[in-house]
Amino acid sequence: MSSTMAAASPSVLIPPSSIFRKGTGGNVDRRNYSNSAVSLKCRAHQDSESNDLSVKVSRRWAALVLPVSTALGGVVASPRNSLSAEEQMQCADGNCGKVVLRTLSGCGLGVARYPDFVYNADGGGGSGESQELADGRTFVRFDPDQLKIPPVSMLTTTLLGLPLPPFLKIEIVPQNLEGYLERSTGKVELKFLAKFYFTVGTLYRAPPLVVNTVLTTEAVQGALRGGKGKRLDSSGNCKLVGVALVDPVDDLFMNTFLTLPTDCLAEMAAKITFI
Repeated sequence: MSSTMAAASPSVLIPPSSIFRKGTGGNVDRRNYSNSAVSLKCRAHQDSESNDLSVKVSRRWAALVLPVSTALGGVVASPRNSLSAEEQMQCADGNCGKVVLRTLSGCGLGVARYPDFVYNADGGGGSGESQELADGRTFVRFDPDQLKIPPVSMLTTTLLGLPLPPFLKIEIVPQNLEGYLERSTGKVELKFLAKFYFTVGTLYRAPPLVVNTVLTTEAVQGALRGGKGKRLDSSGNCKLVGVALVDPVDDLFMNTFLTLPTDCLAEMAAKITFI
């Protein structure tokens, strides 16, 4: 069988029994074959012809298995956040690198017509990949598994100048953060997808609120909410803002309390560093 055929059907292996042949000095017991040429070689003490058969079978079995294992190695799925195949080819030119995002204090979160939360996200962030594009922009993609954003809680957030009650918490679980920035102008636009989990101690946990928006250094405006970001400075500091329309969830209390669907404003003070 050719390596081309093996690559085309990597999940189909010819069973070892199909490549056995009788030696002139005796028969090989197929039932004791353990899918490996080693078990055949262990029978070499019976006679020299059986040993010759072991070598032949071993070579033929290796010829079948090696191309298939090579093909399987090329089919391994790339990580969810790795660059695409086209981008990986471009990366061969040395245009790719690493990028680090750090969230800072001075963040904010607003929902519907309620007063804004003043939110300190200092210490959060994560790492990702970057690629210099031919048009002068830089593509960045952050690994959501490594991207950590501190929860909205009494330790990080105030409302109307007062800390949140100790039993209230909003966990932010990023799902995706990727986009483009222009180093020459400081403009940044990142697609942001996250789930927000609102909890009241151990008594109540609402279904996740899905926030899907574009975080940008430019001005944004929704039906109820709006804001303006701040472009990257020479140190990599910026302010990203985004407005998302949050859809209703399967929870009457949450839908009523937040008047869903409604606008959600996210303001993120951040520092972006390339390494």
